[in-house]
Amino acid sequence: MNIPNASSKPTIRPATLADAEIVARFNERLAGESEGKTLDPDTVLAGVRAGLTDPNRSTYYLAEVDGVVAGQLMITTEWSDWRNGYFWWIQSVYVDLPFRRRGVFRSLHNHVRDLARARPDVCGLRLYVHISNTRALDTYRKLGMDVTEYQLCEEEWR
Repeated sequence: MNIPNASSKPTIRPATLADAEIVARFNERLAGESEGKTLDPDTVLAGVRAGLTDPNRSTYYLAEVDGVVAGQLMITTEWSDWRNGYFWWIQSVYVDLPFRRRGVFRSLHNHVRDLARARPDVCGLRLYVHISNTRALDTYRKLGMDVTEYQLCEEEWR
């Protein structure tokens, strides 16, 4: 891969169905790097396509540097009756290795935060992070996010 200029600023755009394969590949890498999991490529691609074709499921944003997809994040929503608004959950965050530490995630985060703040029905942003991922935690704190006292519980069937 030809690595674009390190000084090039990322541009952010919504992903389209044409981006499904790169998003799915990034999700597979994310699972391997963050959780040591190997995902079924067909299932991931089907899930990404389902999210890309139904805005009620998710919205993906891509960061490009000189026309190369450098990173991604996905937004899902959660209704908060306590706040009478939606939280936007940041998920599926991935920045390709050659583009890390170059402001790609910051650009994605700032773009999504600006979109969310412009909507009166959105009350905040949330994301989850593995407690041992100190680099990510530091990044999120620097972007103005607080680490809460909540812990994630789940029951998975697949």
